[in-house]
Amino acid sequence: QVQLAESGGGLVRAGGSLRLSCEASGRTIENYSMGWVRQVPGKERKFVAGINWSGTTTAYADFAKGRFTISRGNVKNTVYLQMINLEPEDSAVYYCASVYSPYGMVKTSPGLYDYWGQGTQVTVSS
Repeated sequence: QVQLAESGGGLVRAGGSLRLSCEASGRTIENYSMGWVRQVPGKERKFVAGINWSGTTTAYADFAKGRFTISRGNVKNTVYLQMINLEPEDSAVYYCASVYSPYGMVKTSPGLYDYWGQGTQVTVSS
């Protein structure tokens, strides 16, 4: 089992920035890709960004390109999502997710992730 714990959510004004963190624990997470997925109440979860184990490959949803940056920490069990120029439409619960991916592929579909954190709320006011 892999446990994921997010932090860093909160309330920010439009145009502001937030940095989300996700720490993985439990079994070794070597060869696990990690990603961020967001969900608005009553709607499906949407892929935001993903990164492979080595940190050499990333993927972003179109709405995240140019504004969000996913990265892994020096200790690879930590993943960050730096968000700038936030918009009210970015308000959602942001989940960290992981999946075993030994060939370095980044998963871009929420349904392909096996482990999930509890989520952290991001609210962007206009």
